[in-house]
Amino acid sequence: MKAEILTIGDELLRGEIVDSNKAVLSDRLLGLDVETHWQSSVRDDPEQMTDAFRRAVGRADVVLVSGGLGPTRDDLTSRVLAESFGRKWLLDERALDDIRRFFRSVGREMTENNAQQARFPEGAEVLPNPIGTAPGFAIEEQGAWVVCMPGVPREMQRMLEEQVLPRLASRLGARGSAIRARLLRTFGMGESTLDAELADLDLGDVVLGFRTTFPDNYLRPVARAASAEAAEAALERACALIRERLGALVYGEGGETMAQVVGHLLRGHGETLALAESCTGGLVAQLVTEVPGASDYFLGGVVAYSNEAKRDRLGIPQELLDAHGAVSEPVARAMAEAVRERFGADIGVATSGISGPGGGTAEKPVGLVHVALARVSGTHADHFVFPLDRARHRLLTAQVALDWVRRALLGVELVGPSLLRRKE
Repeated sequence: MKAEILTIGDELLRGEIVDSNKAVLSDRLLGLDVETHWQSSVRDDPEQMTDAFRRAVGRADVVLVSGGLGPTRDDLTSRVLAESFGRKWLLDERALDDIRRFFRSVGREMTENNAQQARFPEGAEVLPNPIGTAPGFAIEEQGAWVVCMPGVPREMQRMLEEQVLPRLASRLGARGSAIRARLLRTFGMGESTLDAELADLDLGDVVLGFRTTFPDNYLRPVARAASAEAAEAALERACALIRERLGALVYGEGGETMAQVVGHLLRGHGETLALAESCTGGLVAQLVTEVPGASDYFLGGVVAYSNEAKRDRLGIPQELLDAHGAVSEPVARAMAEAVRERFGADIGVATSGISGPGGGTAEKPVGLVHVALARVSGTHADHFVFPLDRARHRLLTAQVALDWVRRALLGVELVGPSLLRRKE
């Protein structure tokens, strides 16, 4: 079974918003063994929309559409879809009553243009929207099942889970084949190097895909088999081989972030963390505290950006700063040790670098960063040069800092990312 995903809206083509709906829809379809063969976006233009609808129906078995169901003049999906296939565009009184009730429930008065959200192509099945004013709908057209959902991600996702996927599962019934996939998250090695590292690995019929989402690289093994059990078994074997080959480079699976993995390890080991940040400006702490329950293991941090802050807030000796400069291994070590001691943490981590675009010298170029991790057993420090723009330099440094905490808790070597090698 082939699926096509079509997202509608000028704002998508202009790059004003990130089109996350395509990824969500494709991922959830794969869970029902339905592969997405095409994805496209189209402007709020009737002629272009008609072309996209007809093309999708002509080649796909399932067409999932998001966007264009709102009340304004540029929300054209329902009307244009009806016109594209010679259907009447009819008012559904029950849907209109639901929209009115929604407005009353939030204490607002419905404007007349909202009534267009209760119009659907003739023969459509209306899909309720409990958290918005735009119902979805589904039609059968030339053997394809076409489903239209709101473009607002939270409304789309709820309709997808509650209305669309159960209907699709029922339509699929017993299938003669199954597809299973996983997402393995890696950090520290570039995409091409990962591919070369795994080139001779015998994964059987499992197909391996690669995707870069800075600063990580994702591996996507996909297994196809006659049954769900067989596909799952093939996938399990492939993932085990990949993990064995790559070792600690694989840090998580699925939706796990580095910060979530680190938090789980800290909680599991009963250890605590404190941070002393300079060039990252609190970014490491932000990532750590985005994880619910971080207070179980994160004691706090200090953003010691200036030399004075390093001296006054962390107690770094002025003579050490004068002798080596803030961006140096001795100062990074002292920062990690000081923050660990002052917060009473098991692990202290420090970052100090030059994120640019200015501030570099011949001896200390833009991109230089020192990272240090202190435990009661000792302190490890290293330096790297990441030739990146300011935002990516800070993000990569923060990810290295978190990765070092992960590696320390796993008892493996603390290394830097080989995708951007250290300048010796």
